[in-house]
Amino acid sequence: MDVREGEIKLSNESILVVEDEEKIARLLELELEYEGYQVTKAMDGLDALALYRSQKWDLILLDVMLPGLSGIELLRRIRAHDLHTPVLLLTAKSSVEDKVSGLDLGANDYMTKPFQIEELLARIRAALRFKGKEQMEEESDWLTIADLKLNEKTREVIRGEDAIELTPREFDLLVYFMHNKRQVLNRDQIIEAVWGYDFLGDTNVVDVYIRYIRKKIDTLNKPTLIHTIRGVGYVLKEAK
Repeated sequence: MDVREGEIKLSNESILVVEDEEKIARLLELELEYEGYQVTKAMDGLDALALYRSQKWDLILLDVMLPGLSGIELLRRIRAHDLHTPVLLLTAKSSVEDKVSGLDLGANDYMTKPFQIEELLARIRAALRFKGKEQMEEESDWLTIADLKLNEKTREVIRGEDAIELTPREFDLLVYFMHNKRQVLNRDQIIEAVWGYDFLGDTNVVDVYIRYIRKKIDTLNKPTLIHTIRGVGYVLKEAK
C-alpha cells in the first residue's frame, strides 16, 4: 500500500478504522485521509466499541482478529441495533469461516489481506454510495412538516425526538392532513377522505378526532401545527 503525496481532499464522511497492526492502521489512516475522509483509529475491540457508541460513522473498516473483543463479536454488537452503517471486514487469506460469519452477521463486504489500496478504496466508495441511496429511499418514505414526521409504511409518527402513538383512525386522519399540508380542509372533505363517502354519522366526529390528535402532537412545549379556521375547517401548517 503506497502512501501518495499531494493535497488532501475535503470530505465530511467519517471512517472508523479498527486494526491492531499499527503499521497497517497508520497506512490506512494516511491513504484514507488523502482521499478526504475523516479517520479515527482503534487498536482493539473494546476501544472500537466505545468509539462506535460515541458518534455516528459513515463507514467502519473492521479487522477480524482483534485483542479485547474480536471483530466478529464487535460486528454482532453493532448489528444488534444498527443495520445501516456499512462495515467492511479485513480478514486473513485463509479465514473462510470469518468471512462467512461476518457476512451472515451483516457485514457489507470484506477484503483479504494483503490487499491493494485501490481496490479497498473502490469498495469503500461503493459501500458509501449504497448507503446514500438507502438513506434517500428512507427519507422519501417520510412525510414532514416542521418537526413532525410520519412514515406511512412503518406507521411511525415522531414530533421532534418523541415517538407518538396514534390509533388507526387518528393515524389515517393525520396522513390526510400531511398529504394536504397548508391547505384549509372542511369537515365534509375530511369525512369523505378518512371515514368514506358513505359515512352517516355526525360531522362533529372530525372535531373530536382533531382534539385527540392535538393532545398528542401539540403538547405544551411544542408550537401548534393543527389550526382551526373558523367557519371553514382546519389546516396543518407551521406556527408563525
